Amino acid sequence: MKTVRNLLADIDFLGYDKIKLVMDRGFYSEANINDLYYNHLKFLIAAKKSLMFVKAGLDNVRDSIRTWTNYHQKHDLYACTAKIEWDYSRERPYKADILKGKRRMYMHIYFNSERALEDEKNFNALLCRLQEELENGTTFPEHDRLYTKYFDVTTTPVRGTKVTAKKDALAEARKNYGFFVLLSNEVKEAIAALEIYRNKDLVEKAFGNLKERLNFNRTAVSSDQSLDGKLFVEFIALIFLSYLKKKMQDGNFFKKYTMH
Repeated sequence: MKTVRNLLADIDFLGYDKIKLVMDRGFYSEANINDLYYNHLKFLIAAKKSLMFVKAGLDNVRDSIRTWTNYHQKHDLYACTAKIEWDYSRERPYKADILKGKRRMYMHIYFNSERALEDEKNFNALLCRLQEELENGTTFPEHDRLYTKYFDVTTTPVRGTKVTAKKDALAEARKNYGFFVLLSNEVKEAIAALEIYRNKDLVEKAFGNLKERLNFNRTAVSSDQSLDGKLFVEFIALIFLSYLKKKMQDGNFFKKYTMH
């Protein structure tokens, strides 16, 4: 949350009084969400499917989401929304207690068939790599949790190392192929949330492209003023790009045109 606070402080001079944050899964933590509620900030954030309350939400719609009424042709996916309650808590050192309560939250759940195939392909590749590492004895400490989660390993003097997949764990992972989840305390509609989140992806990719075009991997400037100028040009370019994409979405121009 410190990173978010620093960002808000940096852009405070712009005079915006209603900041809305769009964040990826890396920013998710119970403490961060509580801080966002405490500071009355509106947010949209991607959530990990391993979270217990997200698992429960997925289980509730897993068999019903893939119906025509939930299908959105424009994005070629199924989507639905559940209104849930966040278990808010805040330590109050001056009272030596913890303030607890419920806060409104919207869980947007999506299923995409192409993503399901891609998830399956990536997961199979991961399992093959983990199995090979275990059988060859070339394991990596950062993979220990995955080894334990998906495989049983036995070693004998005669047969050597035998690696057996845990079927229940594989089946649990398979259930979530093609699903992804967004959480918000403001955006009520699943497709609206999706389009806002994808605009973030657009800006991130554009930032990467601009770094290449403006040689931003190396700032190559001789003064702070020159660096400020480069940053300002990039900032304005991203604003125009985001605005253009929104206008194209609003006017359904993507049926005939692209951003390129």
